[in-house]
Amino acid sequence: MNRDVNPPISMPLETLHLQALLAHTHPTLLVHPKTDSIVFANDAAAKLLGRSIEALKSSKMSALHKGQVPSLVVFSEAALYHGFAWTRGLDLTHPDGAELKLEHEARAIILDGQEYLTVTISDLDARHRRDVDSEADDYLREGISEWRRAERFFREIERENQLILGAAGEGIYGVNSDGITTFVNPAAERMLGWTADALVGREIHSIIHHSHVDGEPYHAEQCPIYNAFREGIVRRVDDEVFWRSDGKPIRVEYTSTPIRDHGLVIGAVIVFRDITERKIAEEKLHAALAEVDRLRERLELENAYLQEEILSTNNHHEIIGQSDAIQGALKQIDLVAPTDANVLITGESGTGKELIARAIHQASTRSDRVLVRVNCAAIPHELFESEFFGHVRGAFTGAIRDRVGRFELADRGTLFLDEVGEIPLELQGKLLRVLQDQKFERIGEERTREVNVRLIAATNRDLKEEVRQGRFREDLYFRLNVFPIECRPLRERTDDIPPLATHFLRNICQRLNIAQPTLTNGQVRTLQNYGWPGNARELENVIERAAILAHDGKLHFDLPETGGRDGRKSIDAKTDTTPPPHNNILTRDELKQTEYNNIIQALTATQGKIFGKNGAAILLDIKPTTLASRIKTFKIDRRDFVSGKNTE
Repeated sequence: MNRDVNPPISMPLETLHLQALLAHTHPTLLVHPKTDSIVFANDAAAKLLGRSIEALKSSKMSALHKGQVPSLVVFSEAALYHGFAWTRGLDLTHPDGAELKLEHEARAIILDGQEYLTVTISDLDARHRRDVDSEADDYLREGISEWRRAERFFREIERENQLILGAAGEGIYGVNSDGITTFVNPAAERMLGWTADALVGREIHSIIHHSHVDGEPYHAEQCPIYNAFREGIVRRVDDEVFWRSDGKPIRVEYTSTPIRDHGLVIGAVIVFRDITERKIAEEKLHAALAEVDRLRERLELENAYLQEEILSTNNHHEIIGQSDAIQGALKQIDLVAPTDANVLITGESGTGKELIARAIHQASTRSDRVLVRVNCAAIPHELFESEFFGHVRGAFTGAIRDRVGRFELADRGTLFLDEVGEIPLELQGKLLRVLQDQKFERIGEERTREVNVRLIAATNRDLKEEVRQGRFREDLYFRLNVFPIECRPLRERTDDIPPLATHFLRNICQRLNIAQPTLTNGQVRTLQNYGWPGNARELENVIERAAILAHDGKLHFDLPETGGRDGRKSIDAKTDTTPPPHNNILTRDELKQTEYNNIIQALTATQGKIFGKNGAAILLDIKPTTLASRIKTFKIDRRDFVSGKNTE
């Protein structure tokens, strides 16, 4: 660093006696700027400042100038840089509370290889200054001995060479009122990659603060650092960039504090820290949170879509069908589900009574609790009571531990009693009591337990006839039959056979991990012409057997000879050669409409797929190119079928 006209005086301690004598004619402090320590003070300084020599020597310069540290830093740096500095901008408070208006002069000297400042203090009050002058002779006599004590102290503190600024972890630099750098601490050098020699004496904004992060020029008149001393206010900035010597930006937050001298702003001290890693971490966190929000939104949309699909008319509550009977049952489910009313579901075996029970539970306020199913037809008569209410250990032979009954297990949930007509007559009274009072006792236990259970019962029997025959309690029947729902047999709702067959075929092929064969319209008609005494359960079994035996992607249904709805033989589409009656002859327009409808159904079933093994061309048994031509002729957009939402 190039110094100005007053370089520091360098001399051995032994040759400083004359300077010491002269220095002691005025209050003088010797300051080690690297540690901010006062290493020597004469009596004049002690008297002027109202403190003992020992008290001054144990103090810091910054402690004497509380609230004026920026001005003190600029004054000290100027003295070190120019060799001499003078100011009237550093005032002190006397221990008795009086304000001292002072004049400071500082000169840089080098002692034993280190820089020190001799700071001479003058009282601007004339009376006080005369009092000090009257005691000058005493100071001269004591000067040499005090200086020698200071010399010994210099050697003791020679090891303490760490600067206050050097110890700071934050970057610190100063600028004057022209924006010229006055000092730079080591932390700033490390962060910026610039040396102090390269920055001091130069306009720092154009070096480290010239551009925004996007490269746009950052004009000096917009700089908060400069505005701090232009406007005389502290400026704090949370996120900007400084530019390193290698041209790379670092994210910083900084505070620019104006420095005043006699009321005039003469510069600013800037304290900054590198927040690059913190900002990167914050941006990664924000990106991760945004991704979480995006995925959550997507999941919510997908969930809403799936719920919509589940609740759609074609698959409401997992109940497949389009017939009036199914639609009526769904309406009944929607009506009774929100209530706690008991429900009695009647119908032949395989008609989906359990599906309706599950649908009622899922749509009820108890859906977050368990649905407990009891197959009454599978329980031995002697175990009914234990199955329903539980038992304690030792209640009967074989009761080796306590057991929780189904009613207790279904507490606050739903209990589904399938084939309720199989419950023994002697147990029906206890069941009636639980339904009325919601109380029961375990076998072998006197304690009465309370439950809150919603009951759904199902049967394939005619319970009214069972009541007439004395095999079922009438009062229990009325308790169960609060809201009856009838499941119609499959032979009475043939419109449900196509969607059921498609649903079963798809699920079975996925479960068995086999390729899904094609279900043709002729085969659908074959299924519709059969009576299905086993209802949907029999249909599922037939579909599974046909899927396993399928060859080259073609299904063949082996149905009984006499299973038709009206006693006719089941007709296979591939052997159906019976000509239609004359009243079924179609006109040209009707044929065209039929062909259009047939293509729409095929595209719906394949979700718009034309070519390939599971394409619409295979279902229609025509060439894919022919189908594509007809689709073009009918002006059908197959993209409408990709989501499976076409309603033609």
